[in-house]
Amino acid sequence: MPRRLRNITITLEEDVARWARVEAAKQETSVSRLLGRILEERMTQQNEYRRAMRRALGRKPFLKTEGKCLSREEAHERARLR
Repeated sequence: MPRRLRNITITLEEDVARWARVEAAKQETSVSRLLGRILEERMTQQNEYRRAMRRALGRKPFLKTEGKCLSREEAHERARLR
C-alpha cells in the first residue's frame, strides 16, 4: 500500500532556503523531497535511540560489587597504569 503524503507549509530564513535549494539540486530532487528525507532520517534515528534506551534500561544490572563499592582507582584501573 503506498504511503500517504501530506502537504505542509514551512517558513525558512533566506540563507537556509538558499542552502536547501542548492542541496536539492545537487541531489537532483526537490526541496520538498529533500526536507522530507531529512525529517524521516531524524525520526528514524530518534525511534532507534528510544528502542535502544528501553532495551538498555530493561536489562539487569551487571555490576559485580560483592558487597562493597569499587574505589575510583579500581573503577578506572588506575593502579595498573602507575
